[in-house]
Order: sequence, then structure tokens, then C-alpha cells
Amino acid sequence: MELSQIIPHIEALIFASDKPLLAPEITELVNTALGFIEDRASLDQVEAAITGIKEKYDTEFYAFELKQIGGGWQFLTKPEYHKTVALINGDKFIKRLSQAAMETLAIIAYKQPITKSEIESIRGVNCDYAVQKLLEKDLVIISGRNEDAVGKPLIYSTSKSFMDYFGINSADELPKINEVLMDELVKATAISEHARANEEEEMEIPQGVIINITSAETEQPEADNSNEEEGSNEEESGNKENS
Repeated sequence: MELSQIIPHIEALIFASDKPLLAPEITELVNTALGFIEDRASLDQVEAAITGIKEKYDTEFYAFELKQIGGGWQFLTKPEYHKTVALINGDKFIKRLSQAAMETLAIIAYKQPITKSEIESIRGVNCDYAVQKLLEKDLVIISGRNEDAVGKPLIYSTSKSFMDYFGINSADELPKINEVLMDELVKATAISEHARANEEEEMEIPQGVIINITSAETEQPEADNSNEEEGSNEEESGNKENS
């Protein structure tokens, strides 16, 4: 079967799907759609067609691209157009997570497979609610039990939906901890320097104000001295009259 025959069908399937499609799934769907019995599309042909489609949409003429997420393929808006699309979609497609859920999810992602007690020992608080919410959102799955621990507790891992949510193919593509810490350090340094610059600007006083303050400080003692002199003169005159 010619690639030119199946490429439009592959594009249509990926475009219409609300989740990433694996190459074997696409192969089966294409063959079902075209109804060929003898001349069927092979997996190699579909993968070659996908490569061609990806190269096509990688050019600057298109606002979206073909991305592999969680092992499957999906059309996504290119990063430079995210703000534009957000004008009409807003938060429609965003699954909001609480701070506690994000912290719990991060621990599971980097420490998986992990038990709930291990998560709680890292966070220092109970994680029942956060873990339950992550399970409900299908970002986390129960991947088995820790046979070596007392009571054989459940162990948790990230799901395929987690990879779809963050646009990665595996947990290995997550940013390294040292990279995140370094990035936060750079941000903190930049903010500190900015704050220090603002403090220095606030401490600067116009020269005229300094002169006024100085003159006020120097004039005040003179006024006080004159008052003291007048008081001493009155006492002297009073003493003379008495004498």
C-alpha cells in the first residue's frame, strides 16, 4: 500500500482522537477504515507515514505539531501559540491540583514505586486525601504491594495519564532534581538583587532635604541657647532689684 493513501487517514485519526494513539492502534484503525483484505498497511508503513507527518507539521507554516506522548501520537499547539489559544479555551482543559496534591504527585513521580507511609514520612503530614484525589484523576495508579514491608502496604506509581498530562513519554524525561534546585536558586538570587536595589533606591534622599535637616538641627540649639540667656538675664536683673 502506498504511503500517500494512508497518510490522510492517519492525520484524520490523530486529529479526531482526544488521546494519544499508539502506532499499532493507528495501523488497525487504518486497515479497518480502508477495508483492504490483501493489501493491508503494515506497522512499518504507518510509522514511516507518522515520521513524514511529523516533519510536515514541524515547519513554521503550522501552529500545531505532532508530538509523541506516553508512547502515542497527538496533535498539540506549538508553545509559541499557547497564550493565543488560552484566550478562547482559558482553563477549560487544565486539571487543577491543590498544592498538597502537587507535592504528593511530585514525591510519587520521583520516588516510585512508593508506599503511602513513605510519602507521609517525606511530607510530614497525612496524605490520604491527596492520594485519593490523584487516583480519582487517574494521575496515579496502585501498582502492587510491598511484600517486604509489614502488612504488605500498597505501592503507588504514576499512570499513563500522568505522562499525557505533562507531555512526556516516561518518568525518565522529568527534570532532574538538581536542575530544578539550580533554577530556583537563580530565581531567588535575581529576586534578592532586585529587592536590594529597591532598598538602596528608597534610602537615597535628595540633597536639598539633607541640607534642610542639617540646618534644622544646627538652628535648634541656637534657639535653645537664646532662651537660656534670656532666662539668666532675667534672674540677674531680679537679683539686682532685690539688692
